[in-house]
Amino acid sequence: MQQSQAARERGALVPLVTKVLPPGNWAPFQLRQLQTPVPRHLRSGGPRPNPFLPWEQQLEVERLASSHAVILNKYPVQAGHLLLITQDWAPQSGWLGASDWQAVAHVDADTTGLWFFNSSGRAGASQPHRHLQLLPRHRGEPNCPLEPALRAQLQAEEPSWPWRYRLSRRPAGVESADLAALYRRHALELGLGDPAAGGEPSQPYNLLFTASWFLTILRSREHAAGFSLNALGFAGYLLLTERSDLAWLNRHGPWELLSAVAPAVTPAAYPAAYPAVDPAVEPGVEPGVESAADPPEGHMSKALGQGDQGPATPSSGGLGG
Repeated sequence: MQQSQAARERGALVPLVTKVLPPGNWAPFQLRQLQTPVPRHLRSGGPRPNPFLPWEQQLEVERLASSHAVILNKYPVQAGHLLLITQDWAPQSGWLGASDWQAVAHVDADTTGLWFFNSSGRAGASQPHRHLQLLPRHRGEPNCPLEPALRAQLQAEEPSWPWRYRLSRRPAGVESADLAALYRRHALELGLGDPAAGGEPSQPYNLLFTASWFLTILRSREHAAGFSLNALGFAGYLLLTERSDLAWLNRHGPWELLSAVAPAVTPAAYPAAYPAVDPAVEPGVEPGVESAADPPEGHMSKALGQGDQGPATPSSGGLGG
């Protein structure tokens, strides 16, 4: 396994043990049950030390000049779970800036998959230091359980969800400036504010994006029915812990769970001028066809062992937040 295995042998990496439960009333979501207690640092209240300032050198994968670093998630569910952190302090609750999107584009050109971001504690972030997260994927591997539903919405084959979000196709060959522009457009249309104007977003939110689509979801709270929900909940990954109410999930289903943590669509809050889904298709690209080239398996993937294994098991991604 190379770097991931070496970090695990030195005790720097502490993978969480989970098992995937058989499909139930939560389909098409994937439900994983945590087999070990939630790590103590995530359960305790009060101030927590910043694990990224400094970060553990044994977890480091790559430094991107003087702005960002790519490190392994210390408590992963999936092998190779990456964190893209700022080297200096930057708040998780602030707007993502040009340097953040430049760092994303740099990593994405080498190793891509399912990216996600939790803007604050109410959106599922467990650390206040700025970090985006990446679950690497192999060529042809689904990015997440809800990707077919997202693709169907982009093709206008399924109705929009009942909460406030914005979904757009991500064009092929997109540059960091294009990502920043898409992020800003979603923020403006959802009433979060203007990233170019400074300050902070008016509400908590999640980002999920891949080589072919970009999703922004507003949040109202972090948990429901004992389930802690970050961006991965809206990708179709749920984690069952000792606090979760499985009976509630069986009765009400996962869609009701997500509706409990995201503000509902109302005409006043979400005018018709801004539909939830932007089904725009690039010229020459058929709806439903991957608009980006197959993601490369670059040196980061290989360093993490992603290029040497069989298909990685989709996961709830760990408790990085």
